[in-house]
Amino acid sequence: MDLVIGPLDLPAHVDEALAVQAVAFGLGPDEVAVRRQIVLRHMTYPGARALGATTDGLLVGFVYGMPNDRAHWWSTVVEPYLRALGHDHWLDDSFVITELHVHPRYQNRGVGRALITTITDSAAEPRSILSAIDVDSPARGLYHSLGYTDLARQVVFPSAPKPYAVMGAPLPLRRR
Repeated sequence: MDLVIGPLDLPAHVDEALAVQAVAFGLGPDEVAVRRQIVLRHMTYPGARALGATTDGLLVGFVYGMPNDRAHWWSTVVEPYLRALGHDHWLDDSFVITELHVHPRYQNRGVGRALITTITDSAAEPRSILSAIDVDSPARGLYHSLGYTDLARQVVFPSAPKPYAVMGAPLPLRRR
């Protein structure tokens, strides 16, 4: 597989990216429409950036994130969970991995690892935080292998059908 990881103009390629996310995450058309607006709004935030993984010109994975801001919706939801465990300082000086998705046909080939390590390598912040569905999964296994630890578990986001884990890691991420 000839994989290229590079900057992604996410607003210009939002539909391609969300098609990958829909397959990887099992989203229906209504959820994709909601997420489209969220992604476009996020990409207007200061410091937001995205990377894509392409092979033969086809987008097979993407990641985007931004410096955390405690006023952002995600932070307001996770802050009480983190504070209760003495981890709310992780919301300061952190780069948030907002979304990371790889098309199932390209999973388990190092695409997700390349995307997350590349985007965090250029972060000015000393640490990274993210949330992932709170189940034993290949995604959580990847995050653990990179040095992410669980900061809070069973975090409930409004309208999310399953609880999430909030994870954090010092930067740079651990390499195998």
